[in-house]
Amino acid sequence: MTQFIDIAALAEIPRQGARVVKTTAGCVAVFRTADDQVFALDDRCPHKGGPLSEGIVHGTAVTCPLHAAVFDLTTGQGTDEWQVKTHNVRVEAGRVLLDAAFLARRSAA
Repeated sequence: MTQFIDIAALAEIPRQGARVVKTTAGCVAVFRTADDQVFALDDRCPHKGGPLSEGIVHGTAVTCPLHAAVFDLTTGQGTDEWQVKTHNVRVEAGRVLLDAAFLARRSAA
């Protein structure tokens, strides 16, 4: 059974913005779109290491603040050859829940 961690109220994440979840396994950026969809990606651009949480959210994409590559929030695929790891996230009763499985996977590596 999948375990989820309650990370924030949906209202705490700005529309077309992000919140960073810092863990011992790394940082995850949780994005909220203008229409309240929520997505989670690793918070590090694979090209120059830019914090994607500081990028511009537009539609279901985010633009890296360092080199303007665009990443699809649904798949993590970039406009170039780069790809960012996605994480399962959902909203229940106004709370944002992040899949805890990535913690176990990263800890075992």
